Amino acid sequence: MNTIKKCLLLGDYTHPKFHPLQGVDAQISHILNDVMTVQCSENKNMLLDSNIQQFDLCISYIDLWDEKISPKQTAGLLSYVSQGGGLFVIHNGISIDGRSELAQLMGGKFTGHPPYQSLTFRTTGNDHTITEGIEPFEIEEEPYQFEFDPFTEKQILLEYQMEDQWYPAAWSHTYGLGRVTFLMPGHHEPTFKQPELRKFILQAAEWTSR
Repeated sequence: MNTIKKCLLLGDYTHPKFHPLQGVDAQISHILNDVMTVQCSENKNMLLDSNIQQFDLCISYIDLWDEKISPKQTAGLLSYVSQGGGLFVIHNGISIDGRSELAQLMGGKFTGHPPYQSLTFRTTGNDHTITEGIEPFEIEEEPYQFEFDPFTEKQILLEYQMEDQWYPAAWSHTYGLGRVTFLMPGHHEPTFKQPELRKFILQAAEWTSR
């Protein structure tokens, strides 16, 4: 008999810089409803080793651009993933890259983005269960750009087109015994209503969770 998995979704309700968790939390919970329960929190102490180990997956939607999470929170997340936990980073969740250790964990560092605009997304053709059945789609989004960590053997899963050039929009890799996935689209609640993106989130959560 299968036991339903547990997911921790971390974001910001009270003082988000740009991306509130309100609304996004309901969308992600609905997407994952059939495969895992989702506990939503803005308490970053949930990353501490004693708190995070109960979860099969941690989704970072943390909007933390002007400060860093604490060394203990960083150590908890690193330990969790390296011991077999799953980390799924969506859009602004990459803002925890203020800690260099976490930039390496995620495989890349956010460097900025051009203005919000209509973007076309497609899979890269790499064979992966996360992108199975995903068709090209177009949404309004912030075109995040990244500097990749050269030591992480990541697999690019999605890319977006801007001015006739294609840029990475999602990737996955292993870290110790755990798994990590990053997804660039996710600026606000309407983004999560796109059918192909919902399919990607579900399949990514299933693959990334231990």
